[in-house]
Amino acid sequence: MTTPDTTVRRTLGACAVLVVGALTLTACGGSANAKVDEGKNGKEVGAKTSTAKIAISAKDGSTGASINTTGVKVSDGRLTDVKMTVAGSGQVVAGTLAADGSSWKPKEQLERGTKYQISATAKDSNGKTSAANSIFTTVTSSNSFIGTYTPDNGTTVGVGMPVSFTFDKVIGDKKAVQSHITVTSSSGQQVVGHWFGAQRLDFRPEEYWKAGSKVTMKIDLDGVEGANGVYGVQKKTVTFTIGRSQVSTVDVDTEMMTVVRDGKVLRNQPISSGSPEHTTYNGQMVISEKFVQTRMNSQTVGLGGEYDIPDVPHAMRLTTSGTFIHGNYWYNKGNPPFGREGTSHGCVGLADVQGAQGDTPAKWFYDNSLIGDVVIVKNSPDKTVAPDNGLNGWNMSWAEWTAGSAS
Repeated sequence: MTTPDTTVRRTLGACAVLVVGALTLTACGGSANAKVDEGKNGKEVGAKTSTAKIAISAKDGSTGASINTTGVKVSDGRLTDVKMTVAGSGQVVAGTLAADGSSWKPKEQLERGTKYQISATAKDSNGKTSAANSIFTTVTSSNSFIGTYTPDNGTTVGVGMPVSFTFDKVIGDKKAVQSHITVTSSSGQQVVGHWFGAQRLDFRPEEYWKAGSKVTMKIDLDGVEGANGVYGVQKKTVTFTIGRSQVSTVDVDTEMMTVVRDGKVLRNQPISSGSPEHTTYNGQMVISEKFVQTRMNSQTVGLGGEYDIPDVPHAMRLTTSGTFIHGNYWYNKGNPPFGREGTSHGCVGLADVQGAQGDTPAKWFYDNSLIGDVVIVKNSPDKTVAPDNGLNGWNMSWAEWTAGSAS
């Protein structure tokens, strides 16, 4: 998952009002409210006035300025110097000046809830100088929302991988938010969003993604009011690739898993599903995380102190509630359960060794699986997994899925 601090911080562009004016260079360096020089009779002295007009996108004294679009532009002239600092500390904010001198912008997105100062100077074609200043504050965390999303930019994922957003605030205007996120595929498949409650929005096509297709997600939430007085702060384009098609089917009746890649059977693998007391969910489940080794503690899934295994090998998450397909090294070596009976607490187990080393069935499946691959469980006495328990919206019909769209 992409964390808000590294990839998704964006803020209110709508509040960023342009400050435009032809400002003369004074002994104080100019200000956002500076006036042109006047002669003795109250008329402008054209010879002393620059035609260069500087526009700082964040108005002097404003709050709620954009961390994405804040910058400086000039018309009828060229910017000669722009300095941006964190007000109070004087820390310099690095920026980039356009080759033609027409604009300047910070190299990195700004921090939320921070006061900044910009001082800019420009010259017109006659060499006369204008200047402008602005001190402003960016939108605060309490007045903005962000969405943590998956998959990440540049990744390759399986055919079942949905685009999934989890927002850090309750979204009141779902239509406004959804309409500013578009997901398209080079395959031409129609992609529709579905809301699970007021803080999660997933996107998927009717059928699994076409293998080898490219998916583009455009996030344009900067300035979008998601709830009363709470605005989006994200503006980014994310692309990812759909890899080969791999769908694995676990049959609880036979305790076997059939791995199918690009329409051909790759392997039939003995497994051990959930015991009669702790059955495995039925349904289509998507691998959402992979761990070479991870700790599994029964108390975290409400089962008391039944187990605490610190080094479960080759674990791949199928549900938020704790269903994994993983290696099992603690099985009875004299009476292996794989292909014979269900012995787990609801997970799907494969033969493995402690330490996640060696050529084992679990390691083979781990090495041959992608985030976004589909694992289907059938013939279990349990119910079908809930669509929002993990990335498992495929368990809804297309009619049910589209009915949950706000657009």
